[in-house]
Amino acid sequence: MNTPIPASYFKEIVEAVNDALMVVGQDGTILIVNKAMEVLSGYTRGELIGAPCNILKCDVCEIILSEDKEKWCMLIASGEIRGRRCLMMKKDGSYATVLENASLLKNPDGTLLGALETFTDLSEIDKKDQEILQIAKILDEVDGFHGMVGKSVSMERIYQVIERAAESDAPVMICGESGTGKELVAHAIHNLGRRREGPFIQYNCAALNEALLESELFGHVRGAFTGAYRHRIGRFEAARGGDIFLDEISEIPLSSQAKLLRVLETKQFERVGDHRSIVADVRIITATNRNLEALVSEGNFRKDLFFRINVLPIYLPPLRGRKQDIPLLVTAFIRQIGNRSGKDLTGVSAEVLNLFMAYPWPGNIRELKSTLEYAAVIAESGLIQRRHLPNYFSAGTGVEISGLEIEDRKERLRHLNEKAALVEALRLSNNNRSEAAKLLDVHRMTIWNRMKKYGIQEENTF
Repeated sequence: MNTPIPASYFKEIVEAVNDALMVVGQDGTILIVNKAMEVLSGYTRGELIGAPCNILKCDVCEIILSEDKEKWCMLIASGEIRGRRCLMMKKDGSYATVLENASLLKNPDGTLLGALETFTDLSEIDKKDQEILQIAKILDEVDGFHGMVGKSVSMERIYQVIERAAESDAPVMICGESGTGKELVAHAIHNLGRRREGPFIQYNCAALNEALLESELFGHVRGAFTGAYRHRIGRFEAARGGDIFLDEISEIPLSSQAKLLRVLETKQFERVGDHRSIVADVRIITATNRNLEALVSEGNFRKDLFFRINVLPIYLPPLRGRKQDIPLLVTAFIRQIGNRSGKDLTGVSAEVLNLFMAYPWPGNIRELKSTLEYAAVIAESGLIQRRHLPNYFSAGTGVEISGLEIEDRKERLRHLNEKAALVEALRLSNNNRSEAAKLLDVHRMTIWNRMKKYGIQEENTF
């Protein structure tokens, strides 16, 4: 016959549980918590016991506003919760990603006593997942200085600037044409910097419209606006203790520029729909392919924000300005593509290399890699020959694209319908949205919107 466990041991049992635990009465009042719950929530035991359970503001909790006091909560109505992922708001206003499990507590006669809830902290798991993604991306990069290949004087100088910039916490602005490797520079600064143990969070400022930009950057609380059914962690909060990389900073609307400037000046921000200020413990790295000083003079970019983000500028040269690096890039990319595809590619022919050296590469390194990936699909093994290259290399020197000048291409696109013109412009620009916008004489956001409209997916190229 088993001896019942004395009630005096219950406290020790509760404290021995690694997960955060709490017992809630049938009216929603917190009755019992363990030490792990104090650590996870940031509240003391005295602050939690006697408080309503919605003090934690879990974003998936549903309260039934009815006169049925026995079923005021979805948990009471459903009987249990298993493996539900949610965001819990801690005392300091930050979010904790947790896995919630809960079940009802009843007397032997079936009457409801309350509920037992446990919360597994997933924040460290999320952090590890982010680190794994970063490591996977780094492993997929080519050799060289943190994925950057080149031994030209200009690149050696850039490597030195990156190392010095990494030693500081001051904002960095990376300038250069599309496809020159600005993202790799941002990653290098993070990996070499004092915040390398923290997260690296990036965001393309042209990816969303103005209405969603603030929520994406700063997060929102549940119910902040129509469709905000759950809490959302913004990029600045996710980057806490690390670096945030804002790509295409020139595309951020003026109204959002003011909010970003305030974050840079005060080191604080508020989520959409929340009044609490959160410390922005991040280092900001920005990138642009446009002339911000010209945009400032035109009134399309705030001068005060420009000076805030342009503390440590890094200028990346276009590929046509460092052609001596092309053979090194070709070798590195072919090795990378061969390893991934399993094909036995040994390099490019002398004719192909001469074409590459003569070609202006408007899409820069991204276009070079795309060209080699195309050729690798056509070629079976050995050297990549001229016949394996895209059609626009078939005309003599390769300096012109299909023999068409810019104005000729624009005129040709004007006679196509909207979708066909978009597809052709993206093809001619090697999926460079900025260059496609120039060909169509529209804003680059128009390119983005039309791609979404017609369901056109951008190729995932370097």
